[in-house]
Amino acid sequence: MIPAVIIRQVAENLAQRQVGMATLAAPIHSAEEAFNPNAVKVVLDAEGYALYFSRATIPWDRDRFAKSLETVGDTCLRHLGIYGYRAGFIRRYVSWQPSPLEQIEMLEQLRVLWYGEKIHVAVAKAVPGTGVDTADDLERVRAEMR
Repeated sequence: MIPAVIIRQVAENLAQRQVGMATLAAPIHSAEEAFNPNAVKVVLDAEGYALYFSRATIPWDRDRFAKSLETVGDTCLRHLGIYGYRAGFIRRYVSWQPSPLEQIEMLEQLRVLWYGEKIHVAVAKAVPGTGVDTADDLERVRAEMR
């Protein structure tokens, strides 16, 4: 369900950075997606490193959302759920205990941030296919493949 260009972009992102883990995100344009807890959101620092991942709508645009929850703007990014890892990083990751934030949000990438590692996040060059995050999503994909 993921285009090859996205897989290549994750690999290139990891190769160009001195990080153990890289991933991708895409802009969110609809309020439905911004407020969907199955659409994981990510906020980045000035250099494209993840500050936090959440099922909640982040960043919360206080002024815009006070006026209307229908306008999302261009500040929300959806995490695409595809990763690139370095081998040494994976060995460290599996030795860490799950973090409290990981257990609250049920997002494994929060373990990485909890232990002080960085995750580089690039904005996807292509529009990814629809995610498969729930049983309903799986049924939809099965129907499309028939």
